[in-house]
Amino acid sequence: MSELRGGPAIRKVRLFFCAAVAALGVGTALAHHSFSMFDSDHQVKVAGTVTGFEWNNPHVYIALAASDDHGETRGYTVECASPGILNRVGWKFNMIKPGDKITVIIAPLKTGEPGGLLKQITLADGRVFLNGGPAGKPNIQ
Repeated sequence: MSELRGGPAIRKVRLFFCAAVAALGVGTALAHHSFSMFDSDHQVKVAGTVTGFEWNNPHVYIALAASDDHGETRGYTVECASPGILNRVGWKFNMIKPGDKITVIIAPLKTGEPGGLLKQITLADGRVFLNGGPAGKPNIQ
């Protein structure tokens, strides 16, 4: 029976192969979850009307119509955590609907485009939710 499993050299090769595959997977996961495109130091608060809500992996997205400083309506894309992370911090797949009035605190995109990474959301009924641990907490109120 031990002949089928291979000798010590075969076991070392298998162990090395498994470790290499695991290391590649960790690198990919860390690269995917980079927040470098967002400016977490200069967070902003945006109030507006939900125009879309996508509860999908790998990230949940909120489309938001909000007025800018000049009174013009702009469409914001707000990136949230995954559905699994949001479930763990109290979110439900049906808690946001188009037409809802919400206020979000986001880390804006460094490009200046209207959008950002969600830090906190306040629903029309006053309930407040965070975006889960990896995104971090808001640094403004």
